[in-house]
Amino acid sequence: MYRATKAAFAFDEAALQHAKVMTDRGWDLKIDQSRRAFVYMPFMHAENMTAQNESVRLIDMRLEDANTLHHAKEHRKVIERFGRFPHRNAILGRESTAEEIAFLKSGGYAP
Repeated sequence: MYRATKAAFAFDEAALQHAKVMTDRGWDLKIDQSRRAFVYMPFMHAENMTAQNESVRLIDMRLEDANTLHHAKEHRKVIERFGRFPHRNAILGRESTAEEIAFLKSGGYAP
C-alpha cells in the first residue's frame, strides 16, 4: 500500500504482535492453508533473528508449502548476514555498508 515509502514499514511491529497472538493461540491453524501464510509474513519480514527463526519454524510445521519455506529461509539468511534488509536502507534513511551495497548490486535476495 505504501510501497517505496517509510510508511510501508510503520505497522510492522503491530503486525508482528498480532501474528504472535494468533500463533500462540493456534488461531492460525483455523485458517485455510491457502491463506495461512499471510499470518506468518510479519515474522518473515521482521528484522530480527528471533522472528526469522519463528517464521521458518511456523512455516515448516504448519504449512505444506515448500516455496514459502524456501523464501522464509532466504529472508533469514539476509537477516543473519546483515541484521536487517539492505533493500530498505534508502527508504528508511539508513546508510548502507559496503557489503550491503555489493549485495544489492549483485542482485540481493533474488527468489
